[in-house]
Amino acid sequence: MTHRKTLTPSTGLSRRALLSSALALVAAGALVPGARAAEPIKVAGIYTVPVEQQWVSRIHIAAEAAAAAGQITYTFSENVANTDYPRVMREYAESGVELMIGEVFAVEAEAREVAADYPEVAFLMGSSFLEDPGLANFAVFDNYIQDAAYLTGLIAGSMSEAGNIGMVGGFPIPEVNRLMHAFMAGARETNPDVTFQVSFIGSWFDPPKAKETAFAMIENGADMLYAERFGVSDAAQERGLLAIGNVIDTQADYPDTVVASALWHFEPTLQAAIAAVNAGTFEADNYGVYSYMKEGGSSLAPLGTFEGKVPAEVMDLVKARDAAIRDGSFTVEINDTEPKSS
Repeated sequence: MTHRKTLTPSTGLSRRALLSSALALVAAGALVPGARAAEPIKVAGIYTVPVEQQWVSRIHIAAEAAAAAGQITYTFSENVANTDYPRVMREYAESGVELMIGEVFAVEAEAREVAADYPEVAFLMGSSFLEDPGLANFAVFDNYIQDAAYLTGLIAGSMSEAGNIGMVGGFPIPEVNRLMHAFMAGARETNPDVTFQVSFIGSWFDPPKAKETAFAMIENGADMLYAERFGVSDAAQERGLLAIGNVIDTQADYPDTVVASALWHFEPTLQAAIAAVNAGTFEADNYGVYSYMKEGGSSLAPLGTFEGKVPAEVMDLVKARDAAIRDGSFTVEINDTEPKSS
């Protein structure tokens, strides 16, 4: 397990290049005015992967921004093995942490046992268990960015000349499935004859395996790749093909490859939790709704070098649907079943 680091308003931000202070300060601009408590809330993050990993990086950036704004103090542990997760949770709870954030997809039962022993601590955890409120102090969330994924699908369908799109995911869990289905729905709208190759690599962070899987899809005719995992865009870049990003914006890293990306903004989720802790009203709830586009939790990344290269009529449709999603007049269908190749 990687050692912990505490971030306070006086100690600065993480040493990570990917999670630079510039990004954190941009995120800080989205913070809710007046939400700061008299004393910063003690927050701990527990992550099973490096903080550079795309999903966790969004949580980490939001937490660093809140620390820079003086709302919280922030301590985190990365690369925590699932077997160690409950122990690390207990250590943080014993240290006086008031709000704990992380992901418990593989240790749901154990995490809830820990939370039950510390009713005074607020737990905000990435989880698929939305229908079971369970403990009063245990709320769940995830990156429900199906709105933005749908928009990237509209673009992908129009940019795939072969009409064959390869999709590489981590695990077929509901929160991943809904993104893939939304993307597929968008692609079918602009290219009704499009087909999909769908595969899951069984890991949240295995770029070589994701890349290998993507290569196999390319050999099978894919000319566009959906990069739910790191490594997929590398395969597309090496073969001179196009890719769609997920959660973070990698266009600058792959200027000739990544056409568009669906971005996750964790700031609204974290701000809602901070406000609830400050008000003494934190309770079991589904914080995943704060990832919806209408809440500011997701967006379509700028097209960068692909600006002007997507058909104009498609971009007009993308802009119209973006506005309709935000004002509530258009709803992206949520389908949490495992997507299949078709």
